[in-house]
Amino acid sequence: MKSSLVVRNPVLSFSIDRRLPAIAAILIALSLVAILLNVSQGEYPIAIADILKTLLGLDTGNPHHPFVIQTMRLPRTLVAFMVGVALAISGTIFQGLTRNPLADPSMIGINAGASLAAVSTIVLFPAAPLYILPIASFLGALLMAVLIYRLAWNDGSSPILLILLGIGLSAIATALTNLLIIFGAIANVSQAIVWLAGSVYGRTWLQFWAFLPWCLCGIPLALGLSRHLNVLHLGDDVAKGLGTRLEWQRGLLVIVAVALGGSAVAIAGTIGFVGLIAPHIGRKLVGGNHQNLLPIAALIGGLLVTIADWLGRTLFAPTELPCGTIVAAIGAPFFLSLLIHHRKR
Repeated sequence: MKSSLVVRNPVLSFSIDRRLPAIAAILIALSLVAILLNVSQGEYPIAIADILKTLLGLDTGNPHHPFVIQTMRLPRTLVAFMVGVALAISGTIFQGLTRNPLADPSMIGINAGASLAAVSTIVLFPAAPLYILPIASFLGALLMAVLIYRLAWNDGSSPILLILLGIGLSAIATALTNLLIIFGAIANVSQAIVWLAGSVYGRTWLQFWAFLPWCLCGIPLALGLSRHLNVLHLGDDVAKGLGTRLEWQRGLLVIVAVALGGSAVAIAGTIGFVGLIAPHIGRKLVGGNHQNLLPIAALIGGLLVTIADWLGRTLFAPTELPCGTIVAAIGAPFFLSLLIHHRKR
Protein backbone atom coordinates (compact mmCIF):
# COMPACT_ATOMS: atom_id res chain seq x y z
CA MET A 1 0.00 0.00 0.00
CA LYS A 2 1.29 3.42 -0.90
CA SER A 3 2.31 5.59 2.03
CA SER A 4 1.45 8.87 0.32
CA LEU A 5 -1.45 10.48 -1.48
CA VAL A 6 -0.53 12.35 -4.68
CA VAL A 7 -2.73 15.23 -5.81
CA ARG A 8 -2.28 16.67 -9.29
CA ASN A 9 -4.05 19.35 -11.25
CA PRO A 10 -2.90 22.04 -13.71
CA VAL A 11 -2.43 24.56 -10.91
CA LEU A 12 -1.28 22.54 -7.92
CA SER A 13 0.70 19.35 -7.43
CA PHE A 14 1.68 17.90 -4.10
CA SER A 15 2.17 14.65 -2.24
CA ILE A 16 0.73 14.06 1.22
CA ASP A 17 2.05 11.31 3.45
CA ARG A 18 -0.87 9.28 4.81
CA ARG A 19 0.60 9.65 8.30
CA LEU A 20 0.57 13.45 8.08
CA PRO A 21 -3.00 14.25 9.26
CA ALA A 22 -2.81 11.99 12.32
CA ILE A 23 0.69 13.14 13.33
CA ALA A 24 -0.22 16.80 12.76
CA ALA A 25 -3.36 16.40 14.88
CA ILE A 26 -1.34 14.84 17.72
CA LEU A 27 1.28 17.61 17.58
CA ILE A 28 -1.40 20.32 17.52
CA ALA A 29 -3.06 18.74 20.57
CA LEU A 30 0.28 18.51 22.40
CA SER A 31 1.03 22.14 21.50
CA LEU A 32 -2.30 23.30 22.92
CA VAL A 33 -1.63 21.35 26.11
CA ALA A 34 1.86 22.87 26.37
CA ILE A 35 0.48 26.38 25.83
CA LEU A 36 -2.18 25.87 28.52
CA LEU A 37 0.42 24.46 30.95
CA ASN A 38 2.72 27.39 30.31
CA VAL A 39 -0.08 29.87 30.95
CA SER A 40 -1.42 28.04 34.00
CA GLN A 41 1.77 27.41 35.97
CA GLY A 42 4.14 29.81 37.68
CA GLU A 43 4.41 31.69 40.95
CA TYR A 44 0.68 32.34 40.68
CA PRO A 45 -0.94 29.03 39.57
CA ILE A 46 -4.22 29.23 37.69
CA ALA A 47 -6.56 26.33 36.94
CA ILE A 48 -6.91 25.48 33.26
CA ALA A 49 -10.70 25.82 33.58
CA ASP A 50 -10.21 29.41 34.76
CA ILE A 51 -7.89 30.09 31.83
CA LEU A 52 -10.53 28.91 29.37
CA LYS A 53 -13.22 30.97 31.12
CA THR A 54 -11.00 34.08 31.02
CA LEU A 55 -10.23 33.63 27.33
CA LEU A 56 -13.96 33.27 26.64
CA GLY A 57 -14.67 36.44 28.61
CA LEU A 58 -16.42 34.65 31.48
CA ASP A 59 -16.07 35.66 35.13
CA THR A 60 -13.83 33.41 37.23
CA GLY A 61 -14.44 35.20 40.51
CA ASN A 62 -10.82 36.38 40.62
CA PRO A 63 -10.14 39.91 39.30
CA HIS A 64 -6.42 39.18 38.83
CA HIS A 65 -6.87 36.37 36.30
CA PRO A 66 -7.35 38.56 33.18
CA PHE A 67 -4.16 40.53 33.90
CA VAL A 68 -2.00 37.47 34.66
CA ILE A 69 -3.31 35.46 31.73
CA GLN A 70 -3.88 37.99 28.98
CA THR A 71 -1.16 40.51 29.78
CA MET A 72 1.68 38.52 31.34
CA ARG A 73 1.59 34.89 30.23
CA LEU A 74 -0.40 34.39 27.04
CA PRO A 75 1.56 36.76 24.76
CA ARG A 76 4.84 35.36 26.06
CA THR A 77 3.70 31.79 25.40
CA LEU A 78 2.41 32.55 21.91
CA VAL A 79 5.68 34.31 21.06
CA ALA A 80 7.62 31.23 22.28
CA PHE A 81 5.55 28.94 20.07
CA MET A 82 5.87 31.18 17.00
CA VAL A 83 9.63 31.55 17.49
CA GLY A 84 9.95 27.77 17.57
CA VAL A 85 7.90 27.45 14.38
CA ALA A 86 10.00 30.06 12.55
CA LEU A 87 13.35 28.58 13.63
CA ALA A 88 12.27 25.04 12.73
CA ILE A 89 11.16 26.05 9.23
CA SER A 90 14.34 28.07 8.73
CA GLY A 91 16.49 25.11 9.80
CA THR A 92 14.57 22.68 7.60
CA ILE A 93 15.09 24.90 4.57
CA PHE A 94 18.82 25.28 5.21
CA GLN A 95 19.26 21.54 5.71
CA GLY A 96 17.45 20.94 2.43
CA LEU A 97 19.42 23.56 0.50
CA THR A 98 22.84 22.51 1.80
CA ARG A 99 22.00 18.80 1.83
CA ASN A 100 23.66 18.73 5.21
CA PRO A 101 21.74 17.25 8.17
CA LEU A 102 23.86 19.25 10.63
CA ALA A 103 22.96 22.66 9.18
CA ASP A 104 20.77 25.15 10.99
CA PRO A 105 20.62 28.97 11.16
CA SER A 106 22.88 29.14 14.21
CA MET A 107 25.61 27.03 12.61
CA ILE A 108 25.89 28.70 9.22
CA GLY A 109 26.12 32.28 10.41
CA ILE A 110 22.53 33.47 9.96
CA ASN A 111 21.81 33.81 13.68
CA ALA A 112 25.16 35.52 14.22
CA GLY A 113 24.42 38.11 11.53
CA ALA A 114 20.95 38.73 12.95
CA SER A 115 22.37 38.99 16.48
CA LEU A 116 25.04 41.49 15.44
CA ALA A 117 22.43 43.71 13.79
CA ALA A 118 20.02 43.41 16.73
CA VAL A 119 22.67 44.09 19.39
CA SER A 120 23.91 47.06 17.35
CA THR A 121 20.37 48.45 17.36
CA ILE A 122 19.89 47.83 21.10
CA VAL A 123 23.28 49.29 22.13
CA LEU A 124 23.73 52.11 19.61
CA PHE A 125 20.10 53.15 19.06
CA PRO A 126 18.27 52.41 22.33
CA ALA A 127 15.44 54.83 21.46
CA ALA A 128 14.60 52.98 18.24
CA PRO A 129 10.95 51.77 18.10
CA LEU A 130 10.26 48.07 18.65
CA TYR A 131 9.33 47.26 15.05
CA ILE A 132 12.84 48.29 13.95
CA LEU A 133 14.45 45.31 15.72
CA PRO A 134 13.03 42.55 13.45
CA ILE A 135 13.87 44.65 10.39
CA ALA A 136 17.45 45.19 11.59
CA SER A 137 17.84 41.48 12.38
CA PHE A 138 16.47 40.48 8.99
CA LEU A 139 18.86 42.85 7.22
CA GLY A 140 21.79 41.56 9.28
CA ALA A 141 20.87 37.95 8.55
CA LEU A 142 20.29 38.73 4.87
CA LEU A 143 23.62 40.53 4.58
CA MET A 144 25.34 37.53 6.15
CA ALA A 145 23.54 35.14 3.79
CA VAL A 146 24.42 37.22 0.72
CA LEU A 147 28.07 37.47 1.84
CA ILE A 148 28.30 33.71 2.42
CA TYR A 149 26.54 33.01 -0.87
CA ARG A 150 28.82 35.40 -2.80
CA LEU A 151 32.04 34.04 -1.31
CA ALA A 152 30.91 30.45 -1.93
CA TRP A 153 30.07 31.19 -5.57
CA ASN A 154 32.27 29.42 -8.09
CA ASP A 155 30.22 28.75 -11.22
CA GLY A 156 27.47 27.76 -8.83
CA SER A 157 27.17 27.59 -5.08
CA SER A 158 28.77 24.72 -3.13
CA PRO A 159 26.72 23.43 -0.15
CA ILE A 160 29.88 22.36 1.72
CA LEU A 161 31.56 25.73 1.16
CA LEU A 162 28.40 27.49 2.35
CA ILE A 163 28.68 25.65 5.68
CA LEU A 164 32.41 26.35 6.13
CA LEU A 165 32.09 30.03 5.26
CA GLY A 166 29.10 30.32 7.56
CA ILE A 167 31.11 29.00 10.50
CA GLY A 168 33.98 31.42 9.81
CA LEU A 169 31.82 34.50 9.30
CA SER A 170 29.74 33.56 12.33
CA ALA A 171 32.89 33.75 14.46
CA ILE A 172 33.64 37.23 13.09
CA ALA A 173 30.08 38.45 13.73
CA THR A 174 30.17 37.02 17.27
CA ALA A 175 33.46 38.84 17.95
CA LEU A 176 31.97 42.13 16.76
CA THR A 177 28.90 41.54 18.93
CA ASN A 178 31.16 41.01 21.96
CA LEU A 179 32.98 44.27 21.19
CA LEU A 180 29.68 46.15 21.20
CA ILE A 181 28.83 44.62 24.57
CA ILE A 182 32.22 45.53 26.04
CA PHE A 183 32.15 49.18 24.96
CA GLY A 184 28.41 49.91 25.12
CA ALA A 185 26.53 51.79 27.83
CA ILE A 186 25.83 49.52 30.78
CA ALA A 187 22.03 49.91 30.68
CA ASN A 188 21.85 48.98 27.00
CA VAL A 189 24.42 46.22 27.36
CA SER A 190 22.43 44.61 30.18
CA GLN A 191 19.39 44.45 27.92
CA ALA A 192 21.48 42.99 25.09
CA ILE A 193 23.03 40.30 27.32
CA VAL A 194 19.62 39.12 28.55
CA TRP A 195 18.43 39.08 24.96
CA LEU A 196 21.48 37.10 23.75
CA ALA A 197 20.74 34.33 26.27
CA GLY A 198 17.68 33.45 24.22
CA SER A 199 14.58 34.23 26.23
CA VAL A 200 10.95 35.23 25.85
CA TYR A 201 10.90 36.77 29.32
CA GLY A 202 8.78 39.92 29.43
CA ARG A 203 7.47 39.51 25.90
CA THR A 204 4.16 41.29 25.45
CA TRP A 205 1.55 41.79 22.76
CA LEU A 206 3.83 44.45 21.24
CA GLN A 207 6.42 41.78 20.39
CA PHE A 208 3.70 39.39 19.28
CA TRP A 209 2.21 41.86 16.79
CA ALA A 210 5.68 42.92 15.59
CA PHE A 211 6.59 39.29 14.89
CA LEU A 212 3.26 38.09 13.47
CA PRO A 213 3.57 39.69 9.97
CA TRP A 214 6.92 37.96 9.43
CA CYS A 215 5.34 34.60 10.24
CA LEU A 216 2.21 35.25 8.18
CA CYS A 217 4.37 36.05 5.13
CA GLY A 218 7.25 33.60 5.65
CA ILE A 219 5.42 30.41 6.65
CA PRO A 220 3.02 30.23 3.65
CA LEU A 221 5.91 31.09 1.30
CA ALA A 222 8.03 28.30 2.76
CA LEU A 223 5.18 25.79 2.40
CA GLY A 224 4.52 26.96 -1.14
CA LEU A 225 8.19 26.53 -2.10
CA SER A 226 8.52 23.09 -0.50
CA ARG A 227 8.19 21.30 -3.86
CA HIS A 228 11.14 23.28 -5.22
CA LEU A 229 13.10 22.46 -2.08
CA ASN A 230 12.54 18.76 -2.81
CA VAL A 231 14.07 19.20 -6.25
CA LEU A 232 17.05 21.23 -4.99
CA HIS A 233 17.68 18.61 -2.31
CA LEU A 234 18.34 16.05 -5.07
CA GLY A 235 21.48 17.96 -6.13
CA ASP A 236 22.32 20.70 -8.60
CA ASP A 237 22.79 18.41 -11.62
CA VAL A 238 19.45 16.67 -11.14
CA ALA A 239 17.69 19.99 -10.47
CA LYS A 240 19.10 21.49 -13.66
CA GLY A 241 18.11 18.37 -15.59
CA LEU A 242 14.53 18.81 -14.37
CA GLY A 243 14.51 22.39 -15.67
CA THR A 244 14.70 24.15 -12.30
CA ARG A 245 15.83 27.78 -12.25
CA LEU A 246 18.47 26.73 -9.75
CA GLU A 247 19.91 29.94 -8.35
CA TRP A 248 16.59 31.78 -8.49
CA GLN A 249 14.77 29.12 -6.47
CA ARG A 250 17.68 28.72 -4.06
CA GLY A 251 17.94 32.47 -3.55
CA LEU A 252 14.19 32.78 -2.87
CA LEU A 253 14.32 29.95 -0.31
CA VAL A 254 17.33 31.56 1.37
CA ILE A 255 15.43 34.85 1.69
CA VAL A 256 12.44 33.08 3.28
CA ALA A 257 14.65 31.13 5.68
CA VAL A 258 16.61 34.26 6.59
CA ALA A 259 13.42 36.27 7.16
CA LEU A 260 11.98 33.66 9.52
CA GLY A 261 15.25 32.98 11.34
CA GLY A 262 16.29 36.63 11.57
CA SER A 263 12.92 37.85 12.85
CA ALA A 264 12.82 35.03 15.43
CA VAL A 265 16.27 36.06 16.67
CA ALA A 266 15.10 39.68 16.89
CA ILE A 267 12.17 38.75 19.12
CA ALA A 268 13.68 36.06 21.35
CA GLY A 269 17.45 36.27 21.00
CA THR A 270 19.74 33.43 19.98
CA ILE A 271 17.92 30.17 20.67
CA GLY A 272 20.07 27.51 19.05
CA PHE A 273 19.45 23.89 18.03
CA VAL A 274 15.70 24.24 17.32
CA GLY A 275 16.38 24.36 13.58
CA LEU A 276 18.62 21.32 13.97
CA ILE A 277 16.42 19.10 16.16
CA ALA A 278 12.94 19.69 14.71
CA PRO A 279 13.70 18.59 11.09
CA HIS A 280 15.37 15.38 12.28
CA ILE A 281 12.41 14.40 14.44
CA GLY A 282 10.08 15.35 11.60
CA ARG A 283 11.91 13.05 9.16
CA LYS A 284 11.50 10.16 11.56
CA LEU A 285 7.75 10.81 11.63
CA VAL A 286 6.84 11.63 7.98
CA GLY A 287 9.96 11.09 5.89
CA GLY A 288 12.06 13.50 3.85
CA ASN A 289 9.43 14.98 1.50
CA HIS A 290 9.56 18.68 2.41
CA GLN A 291 5.89 19.15 1.58
CA ASN A 292 5.15 16.94 4.59
CA LEU A 293 8.27 17.70 6.61
CA LEU A 294 7.95 21.50 6.82
CA PRO A 295 4.58 21.65 8.65
CA ILE A 296 5.52 18.80 11.00
CA ALA A 297 8.94 20.31 11.80
CA ALA A 298 7.23 23.67 12.41
CA LEU A 299 4.86 22.14 14.98
CA ILE A 300 7.73 20.27 16.65
CA GLY A 301 9.78 23.49 16.86
CA GLY A 302 6.89 25.42 18.39
CA LEU A 303 6.24 22.63 20.89
CA LEU A 304 9.94 22.43 21.80
CA VAL A 305 10.37 26.13 22.59
CA THR A 306 7.05 26.29 24.44
CA ILE A 307 8.04 23.35 26.67
CA ALA A 308 11.53 24.84 27.16
CA ASP A 309 10.00 28.13 28.31
CA TRP A 310 7.67 26.27 30.69
CA LEU A 311 10.56 24.27 32.16
CA GLY A 312 12.70 27.39 32.46
CA ARG A 313 9.97 29.11 34.48
CA THR A 314 9.06 26.19 36.75
CA LEU A 315 12.12 23.96 37.32
CA PHE A 316 13.96 26.35 39.65
CA ALA A 317 11.15 28.78 40.54
CA PRO A 318 11.28 31.58 41.54
CA THR A 319 14.61 31.68 39.64
CA GLU A 320 13.94 31.64 35.90
CA LEU A 321 16.17 30.08 33.25
CA PRO A 322 16.11 31.39 29.67
CA CYS A 323 14.42 28.96 27.31
CA GLY A 324 17.54 29.13 25.12
CA THR A 325 19.49 27.49 27.96
CA ILE A 326 16.96 24.65 28.24
CA VAL A 327 16.98 24.07 24.47
CA ALA A 328 20.80 24.07 24.46
CA ALA A 329 20.83 21.47 27.25
CA ILE A 330 18.71 19.24 25.00
CA GLY A 331 20.29 20.23 21.69
CA ALA A 332 23.99 19.82 22.53
CA PRO A 333 23.74 16.06 23.29
CA PHE A 334 21.46 15.67 20.26
CA PHE A 335 24.06 17.37 18.05
CA LEU A 336 26.86 15.17 19.43
CA SER A 337 24.81 12.04 18.77
CA LEU A 338 24.27 13.18 15.17
CA LEU A 339 27.99 13.77 14.73
CA ILE A 340 28.80 10.30 16.07
CA HIS A 341 26.12 8.71 13.90
CA HIS A 342 27.34 10.38 10.69
CA ARG A 343 30.97 9.64 11.53
CA LYS A 344 30.13 5.92 11.77
CA ARG A 345 28.42 6.13 8.39
